[in-house]
Amino acid sequence: MGDRQPTVAARELGKGLRKLMEQAKLDGRAAARRLQWDESKVSRLLSGKGTLNPEDVIFFLGLCQAPATERDRLMQICYEAKRPGWWIQELLGRRESRSYTFLEHEAIATRLTNWRINLVPGLLQTPDYMRAIFATVPGVPAEEVESSVTTRLARQALFRSLHRPEFTFLMHEQVLRLPIGGIDVLRDQLHHLLRMSVRTYISLRVVPSTAGAHAGLDSSFVFMEFSEIKPVVFLETSTANMFVEDNDHIRRYRQVLDNLSHVALSEEESRGLIAAIASKLGNPGEDSRDDNPGLHLA
Repeated sequence: MGDRQPTVAARELGKGLRKLMEQAKLDGRAAARRLQWDESKVSRLLSGKGTLNPEDVIFFLGLCQAPATERDRLMQICYEAKRPGWWIQELLGRRESRSYTFLEHEAIATRLTNWRINLVPGLLQTPDYMRAIFATVPGVPAEEVESSVTTRLARQALFRSLHRPEFTFLMHEQVLRLPIGGIDVLRDQLHHLLRMSVRTYISLRVVPSTAGAHAGLDSSFVFMEFSEIKPVVFLETSTANMFVEDNDHIRRYRQVLDNLSHVALSEEESRGLIAAIASKLGNPGEDSRDDNPGLHLA
């Protein structure tokens, strides 16, 4: 069977096997010789292309003397890698480990379109906004909040990358009004959005509350596009992540983005709305809650 484009899970499996091979001080040629395989077979296994045979993966793991926990993890991925779409389930609270595969795809994307209905997208969050979010996640010890903030902040280096993607951020108006961390934190966050929105590689648009029902009501997601592999959609919950790759589902998410683009304010109008909401929050230290009851609407 000819090579095919690997699924996200198949690419993750290949990455894990390649790491084990390097730890075992082997290269593709040496691994093929010891397993009595063609080098092309090793190459396809490490790239996730072609047909994945669980028996081949078991032999490869044995050659590399994989630790039991990593062996079990990679075998689970192997059984899932044949079908598009992949649930990544980890221990509650270990959000940074669940996001590793996402970060790798984020780094090679040519375009990222992020739709959020309830929170500012992670790449645009300020540290205090992050702290307020992580502090409310069940199962995350207080001492891990700061490390989670550091991990998320590290993602923002993507904006400084020489090969950064084009960014489109779509968010609902309620994101701008939900006082995550309190009024001061929200005010700083809104001003940060304004500063980021003028960058030439960022498009930030707001879906106003007056739009009413729209196609993005179901969930928030990230639509990821690449130069050499087909698009994927990334969904995140508190206990699991999912990559969506099926062509029909990808088509549906494109339609959702088309609808959101149709109802969203322009970039200039969006900046105007953000600035207007920020100005009503007053100056740092002032309590403007009594004068602005609308700021508490979700």
